[in-house]
Amino acid sequence: MKILITGNMGYVGPRVVNRLRNSYPNAKLIGYDMGYFGTCLTNASVLPESKLDMQYYGDVRDMPPELLYGVDAVVHLAAISNDPMGLKYEEVTFNVNYRSSIKLAEMAKEAGVRSFIFASSCSMYGESGEDVKTEASTLNPLTAYARSKVLTEEGLSQLVDDGFTVTCLRFATACGMSERLRLDLVLNDFVASAVATGTVQILSDGSPWRPLIHVNDMAKAIDWAIDRWPENGGAFLAVNAGSDTWNYRVIELAGMVADIIPGVTVSLNREAAPDKRSYRVSFERYKTLAPYYQPSYTLASTIEELADNLRQMAFKDAHFRNSKLMRLQMLNYLQETDEINSELEWQQKMQKVWAES
Repeated sequence: MKILITGNMGYVGPRVVNRLRNSYPNAKLIGYDMGYFGTCLTNASVLPESKLDMQYYGDVRDMPPELLYGVDAVVHLAAISNDPMGLKYEEVTFNVNYRSSIKLAEMAKEAGVRSFIFASSCSMYGESGEDVKTEASTLNPLTAYARSKVLTEEGLSQLVDDGFTVTCLRFATACGMSERLRLDLVLNDFVASAVATGTVQILSDGSPWRPLIHVNDMAKAIDWAIDRWPENGGAFLAVNAGSDTWNYRVIELAGMVADIIPGVTVSLNREAAPDKRSYRVSFERYKTLAPYYQPSYTLASTIEELADNLRQMAFKDAHFRNSKLMRLQMLNYLQETDEINSELEWQQKMQKVWAES
């Protein structure tokens, strides 16, 4: 088996690579990444890419079709990956997340790829109040990032046939430790704040709902999707990926962090405008389709894991929201140092060296 993973050098990618290497020890695993966050290693015992057979560096907007020859499955993680980046780079977000995804899927189908797995997002449900959202619920994307996911799903649904299966995993909000940790995610932010300052700082009023999923459980879902056949969910499947037990209000997450990490207090911004991005999500369909690939991490174990790893890193940065562990800050740094331009392209083009398949 030959599996291509785009965006493998981000937050989720290292855990996906590790999972797939264990599940498919004889498979040929290939990474393809722009390399923005390659240096953002966090408590990594080995370089994550060492578990690949080949790592390519390049822009998903300009991906050579020959990389898809002989590939059985594409795991498409590459994206402008959160709302702050989408706000600053809106058109780039649509080019990378939407247009390039459809182009990649078209090339994959043409090359004979059997399975295409797209990392989608529950953020497309937007503002939903107390209603629990299912895959049949009306979508209400509030940001460029969320809208790009909706458009991509719509485009991918038109490409399936008997030989090309598409699985869109609408992931809950990611959390947990990774070899390239991100702190611009709600639970990771709270734990980092607790470890560095002794206070969990809630920047909103704490009322929004958020479903969460550990990055290892995201990798588990991707593992399932690679071998999913059309008889299990259809040739095109968009499914919420997570667990019903992981729907929490933001203030509940903060309280759990304070309960688990000794001496931590919670600071709530009661004057903040309500965050409209609030959604509870049903993961019942995923439980039915993938009963042996269900999330196994708990909120408590994830908090403890994050805190332990941050302490091992001697993490004490009270101003971490301005650090390179925030993805937007890393892109800002690369622009300030004239490494990338306003389109997020490298100023000095990468030399493309392709290995024989």
